[in-house]
Amino acid sequence: MPHQIEPLKALQDWYASQCNGRWERQYGIKIGTLDNPGWTLRIDLSFTALAERAFTEVKVQGDDDDDWCHCRVRGNVFEAFCGPGHLDDVISIFLAWAIAAARDAEH
Repeated sequence: MPHQIEPLKALQDWYASQCNGRWERQYGIKIGTLDNPGWTLRIDLSFTALAERAFTEVKVQGDDDDDWCHCRVRGNVFEAFCGPGHLDDVISIFLAWAIAAARDAEH
């Protein structure tokens, strides 16, 4: 099986690739917690290759109250909300979108 990079490490790499001395001072990534419980992930896409790229909203609700996630883009911000065990999942959804955008840009 090929080696796969961990989602958090891949997100760190994406973040570092955006840092240009200006972007990271005004934009960036925020990870927080929800009181229901769960996670929030907000990634400001301003001045990135993803700023104008369409994103199809993702909503998943499992059988358990903690088994859910919701990802969308509002304005220039990727927003994700998820149950406590799904932070890696929403990071992976973002990364899949970012990787697809990079591949499309190469062609």
